[in-house]
Amino acid sequence: MTAKTRVLLVDDHALCRSGLTELLEHRSDMVVVGATGDPALVVAMLREQQPDLMVLDLRLGKTDGLSLLRQIRAEGCDTPVVILTMSDSEDDMSAALRAGVRGYLLKDMEPEAVIDAIGRATRGEMVVASAMTLKLAQILQSGPKGSVKGDLVASLTEREREVLDHVARGQSNKVIAQALDISHNTVKLHVRHIMDKLNLRSRVEAAVFAFEYRSSPDGVRAADEAAQKIKG
Repeated sequence: MTAKTRVLLVDDHALCRSGLTELLEHRSDMVVVGATGDPALVVAMLREQQPDLMVLDLRLGKTDGLSLLRQIRAEGCDTPVVILTMSDSEDDMSAALRAGVRGYLLKDMEPEAVIDAIGRATRGEMVVASAMTLKLAQILQSGPKGSVKGDLVASLTEREREVLDHVARGQSNKVIAQALDISHNTVKLHVRHIMDKLNLRSRVEAAVFAFEYRSSPDGVRAADEAAQKIKG
């Protein structure tokens, strides 16, 4: 029997927590292992329950969700996080992406769309509300263009390029580690180096960067040159 994906919900509205719990547990492949509106309990719950994914609101009373996320990361918890919020602010989404979240969803989405997106996020995909895709594009437009991309990619090692290719497919660090037969911590180190070298702020930006590079003349030419070197 396949193990169920374990989800932790963090939202200061009890109605939202209970409604989302009911919707998620209608799926045969998910179980909600905890739900709280108290930010002070989150780190302990993460350590005790070991969830596969955390769904986090940006507004938790007087606490900012991204501040909580930074605290969680500082405590060494690397549980993937999807933001579920009322905020359709480009600044909020940009800050969330910089913090390394796996997704940014809106509470006014259709319930089925939210649950489907959370399900895809548990499989390692990056998910963004359709209403935010234009704003995502605007955020990404500030990134490197044209030949600059080629110069940045040239700074990556061969292994880092392999890891970037897997990130571009939306795969989690665990899946990448298995595919490349390296440790989870080694993948995390490679991803951090990739982000630093490419001046990127999140895995979403890394995936878009890789896709656009492969689709550009610079990327196609670089791929051809690499293929020729391998043949030689």
